[in-house]
Amino acid sequence: MAEALLRDRLTRRGVDAHVHSAGLIEGGRPASDHGVSILKEMGLDLSAHRSRTMDDSLLTGADLVLGMAREHVREAVVRTPTIWPRTFTIKEIVRRGDDVRARASGQPFDEWLAKVHAGRTHSELLGENPADDVADPYGAPRARYERTASELIGLVERFVDLAFPEGTP
Repeated sequence: MAEALLRDRLTRRGVDAHVHSAGLIEGGRPASDHGVSILKEMGLDLSAHRSRTMDDSLLTGADLVLGMAREHVREAVVRTPTIWPRTFTIKEIVRRGDDVRARASGQPFDEWLAKVHAGRTHSELLGENPADDVADPYGAPRARYERTASELIGLVERFVDLAFPEGTP
């Protein structure tokens, strides 16, 4: 869901970005029926989605890696330590982005991202924390998917407003 929501929001903002989803489960699995139906109601087609397993080539080629939970960020950083400064949970990047404020007009994305990253420590990735983790609804009833979709919509909106404010390339 997050991939489709982020891609859609960036497209509507006019940001030319490649958005890919990868995780910890085996690749090739279709999106859940609940996820497909909820996004379909929003006008987004998730029916062709297939899971991909996180790998080094995806990670090293990414300008930004967003995880839904700390465990995703931990796994990514353990696999490819050099991506630590540009790997966050979506909740973390929004929270920290709010602290440093939206990217200024003309400010390079990587410069803004470095400010968001400043002061982080690896120990912040230990354990689970609702302040950083979006709960995975996989296998849960539709109502849980709806709550997760609603949470992701808000987070994606805020992230795009911070990282790509109107008029910022």
